[in-house]
Amino acid sequence: SIYKAAQRAATAIAAARQQVADLIGASPKEIIFTGGGSEGDNMLIKGVAHANVKKGRHIITTQVEHHAVLHTCEELAKEGFEITYLPVDEFGRVTAAQVEAALRDDTILVSVMYANNEIGTIEPITDAAAIVKECNPNTLFHVDAIQGFGKVVLHPKRIGIDMLSVSGHKIHGPKGT
Repeated sequence: SIYKAAQRAATAIAAARQQVADLIGASPKEIIFTGGGSEGDNMLIKGVAHANVKKGRHIITTQVEHHAVLHTCEELAKEGFEITYLPVDEFGRVTAAQVEAALRDDTILVSVMYANNEIGTIEPITDAAAIVKECNPNTLFHVDAIQGFGKVVLHPKRIGIDMLSVSGHKIHGPKGT
Protein backbone atom coordinates (compact mmCIF):
# COMPACT_ATOMS: atom_id res chain seq x y z
CA SER A 1 0.00 0.00 0.00
CA ILE A 2 1.07 3.58 -0.48
CA TYR A 3 -0.17 4.62 2.97
CA LYS A 4 2.49 5.38 5.59
CA ALA A 5 0.97 3.05 8.20
CA ALA A 6 0.97 0.16 5.75
CA GLN A 7 4.54 0.90 4.71
CA ARG A 8 5.63 0.90 8.37
CA ALA A 9 3.88 -2.42 8.89
CA ALA A 10 5.54 -3.92 5.81
CA THR A 11 8.94 -2.73 7.03
CA ALA A 12 8.35 -4.27 10.47
CA ILE A 13 7.27 -7.59 8.94
CA ALA A 14 10.32 -7.67 6.67
CA ALA A 15 12.58 -6.99 9.65
CA ALA A 16 10.92 -9.74 11.69
CA ARG A 17 11.22 -12.17 8.78
CA GLN A 18 14.94 -11.37 8.50
CA GLN A 19 15.45 -11.85 12.26
CA VAL A 20 13.82 -15.28 12.21
CA ALA A 21 15.76 -16.29 9.10
CA ASP A 22 19.04 -15.21 10.69
CA LEU A 23 18.21 -17.15 13.85
CA ILE A 24 17.77 -20.47 12.04
CA GLY A 25 20.12 -20.03 9.09
CA ALA A 26 17.40 -19.62 6.48
CA SER A 27 16.57 -17.15 3.76
CA PRO A 28 13.85 -14.57 4.55
CA LYS A 29 11.82 -15.87 1.59
CA GLU A 30 11.61 -19.24 3.37
CA ILE A 31 9.83 -17.72 6.39
CA ILE A 32 6.03 -17.79 6.32
CA PHE A 33 4.04 -16.11 9.06
CA THR A 34 0.74 -17.65 10.13
CA GLY A 35 -1.73 -17.02 12.93
CA GLY A 36 0.11 -19.39 15.27
CA GLY A 37 1.79 -22.75 15.64
CA SER A 38 -1.31 -24.86 15.11
CA GLU A 39 -2.11 -23.05 11.89
CA GLY A 40 1.50 -23.49 10.77
CA ASP A 41 1.45 -27.25 11.47
CA ASN A 42 -1.88 -27.63 9.71
CA MET A 43 -0.83 -25.63 6.66
CA LEU A 44 2.49 -27.45 6.25
CA ILE A 45 1.14 -30.97 6.67
CA LYS A 46 -1.90 -30.48 4.44
CA GLY A 47 0.14 -28.54 1.92
CA VAL A 48 2.74 -31.29 1.60
CA ALA A 49 0.08 -33.98 1.41
CA HIS A 50 -1.97 -32.32 -1.29
CA ALA A 51 1.04 -31.13 -3.32
CA ASN A 52 2.64 -34.60 -3.32
CA VAL A 53 -0.37 -36.87 -3.67
CA LYS A 54 0.94 -38.23 -6.99
CA LYS A 55 4.20 -39.26 -5.30
CA GLY A 56 2.53 -41.06 -2.43
CA ARG A 57 -0.09 -41.03 0.30
CA HIS A 58 1.91 -42.22 3.29
CA ILE A 59 2.72 -39.97 6.26
CA ILE A 60 4.63 -40.90 9.41
CA THR A 61 4.21 -39.17 12.76
CA THR A 62 4.21 -40.17 16.43
CA GLN A 63 1.40 -40.97 18.83
CA VAL A 64 2.41 -38.09 21.11
CA GLU A 65 2.28 -35.16 18.70
CA HIS A 66 0.36 -31.99 19.50
CA HIS A 67 -3.29 -32.07 18.44
CA ALA A 68 -2.46 -29.65 15.64
CA VAL A 69 -0.54 -32.49 13.98
CA LEU A 70 -2.71 -35.41 15.10
CA HIS A 71 -6.02 -33.83 14.07
CA THR A 72 -4.60 -32.78 10.71
CA CYS A 73 -3.40 -36.35 10.09
CA GLU A 74 -6.84 -37.69 11.07
CA GLU A 75 -8.43 -35.40 8.50
CA LEU A 76 -5.98 -36.54 5.84
CA ALA A 77 -6.74 -40.18 6.66
CA LYS A 78 -10.38 -39.46 5.80
CA GLU A 79 -9.14 -38.25 2.41
CA GLY A 80 -7.36 -41.55 1.75
CA PHE A 81 -3.89 -40.84 3.12
CA GLU A 82 -2.31 -43.61 5.16
CA ILE A 83 -0.90 -42.42 8.47
CA THR A 84 1.60 -44.40 10.52
CA TYR A 85 1.57 -43.36 14.18
CA LEU A 86 4.81 -44.44 15.82
CA PRO A 87 4.56 -45.49 19.49
CA VAL A 88 6.98 -44.05 22.05
CA ASP A 89 8.93 -45.61 24.89
CA GLU A 90 8.36 -45.02 28.62
CA PHE A 91 10.12 -41.64 28.30
CA GLY A 92 7.87 -40.48 25.47
CA ARG A 93 10.62 -40.94 22.90
CA VAL A 94 10.54 -42.39 19.42
CA THR A 95 13.71 -43.80 17.87
CA ALA A 96 15.30 -43.22 14.49
CA ALA A 97 15.12 -47.00 13.98
CA GLN A 98 11.32 -46.83 14.30
CA VAL A 99 11.22 -44.06 11.70
CA GLU A 100 13.42 -46.12 9.38
CA ALA A 101 11.26 -49.23 9.79
CA ALA A 102 8.12 -47.24 8.92
CA LEU A 103 9.54 -45.55 5.82
CA ARG A 104 8.19 -46.73 2.48
CA ASP A 105 8.70 -45.74 -1.13
CA ASP A 106 5.40 -43.82 -1.02
CA THR A 107 6.20 -41.92 2.22
CA ILE A 108 5.89 -38.22 1.43
CA LEU A 109 6.23 -36.75 4.92
CA VAL A 110 7.63 -37.52 8.36
CA SER A 111 6.51 -35.18 11.15
CA VAL A 112 8.13 -35.43 14.59
CA MET A 113 7.90 -32.81 17.33
CA TYR A 114 11.09 -31.42 18.82
CA ALA A 115 10.04 -31.17 22.48
CA ASN A 116 6.88 -32.67 23.91
CA ASN A 117 4.47 -30.03 25.21
CA GLU A 118 3.27 -32.18 28.12
CA ILE A 119 6.28 -34.11 29.44
CA GLY A 120 9.21 -32.22 27.92
CA THR A 121 10.84 -35.12 26.11
CA ILE A 122 13.32 -34.05 23.46
CA GLU A 123 12.92 -36.24 20.38
CA PRO A 124 15.99 -37.42 18.40
CA ILE A 125 15.18 -35.28 15.38
CA THR A 126 18.76 -35.10 14.14
CA ASP A 127 18.95 -38.90 13.92
CA ALA A 128 15.45 -39.18 12.47
CA ALA A 129 16.19 -36.56 9.80
CA ALA A 130 19.41 -38.34 8.83
CA ILE A 131 17.57 -41.65 8.43
CA VAL A 132 14.80 -40.07 6.35
CA LYS A 133 17.26 -38.36 4.01
CA GLU A 134 19.43 -41.48 3.73
CA CYS A 135 16.54 -43.83 2.98
CA ASN A 136 14.39 -41.56 0.84
CA PRO A 137 15.79 -38.08 0.08
CA ASN A 138 12.47 -37.04 -1.48
CA THR A 139 10.54 -37.56 1.74
CA LEU A 140 10.02 -34.25 3.50
CA PHE A 141 10.83 -33.93 7.21
CA HIS A 142 8.73 -31.59 9.38
CA VAL A 143 9.47 -30.64 12.97
CA ASP A 144 6.96 -28.99 15.28
CA ALA A 145 9.48 -27.03 17.34
CA ILE A 146 6.94 -24.84 19.10
CA GLN A 147 7.86 -25.98 22.62
CA GLY A 148 11.63 -26.26 22.17
CA PHE A 149 12.42 -23.39 19.85
CA GLY A 150 14.69 -20.79 21.40
CA LYS A 151 15.69 -23.07 24.26
CA VAL A 152 18.20 -25.12 22.28
CA VAL A 153 20.11 -24.00 19.19
CA LEU A 154 18.44 -25.43 16.10
CA HIS A 155 19.74 -25.17 12.53
CA PRO A 156 17.18 -26.94 10.32
CA LYS A 157 19.21 -27.04 7.11
CA ARG A 158 22.25 -28.53 8.83
CA ILE A 159 20.30 -31.51 10.12
CA GLY A 160 17.88 -32.14 7.25
CA ILE A 161 14.71 -30.46 8.48
CA ASP A 162 12.69 -29.31 5.47
CA MET A 163 9.96 -27.51 7.42
CA LEU A 164 9.89 -26.13 10.95
CA SER A 165 6.91 -24.79 12.91
CA VAL A 166 7.48 -22.26 15.68
CA SER A 167 5.21 -19.89 17.58
CA GLY A 168 5.95 -16.23 18.21
CA HIS A 169 4.51 -16.08 21.70
CA LYS A 170 6.86 -18.83 22.90
CA ILE A 171 9.85 -16.59 22.13
CA HIS A 172 8.44 -13.31 23.45
CA GLY A 173 6.77 -12.34 20.18
CA PRO A 174 3.15 -11.36 19.74
CA LYS A 175 0.50 -13.98 20.52
CA GLY A 176 -1.09 -15.27 17.33
CA THR A 177 2.08 -15.38 15.26
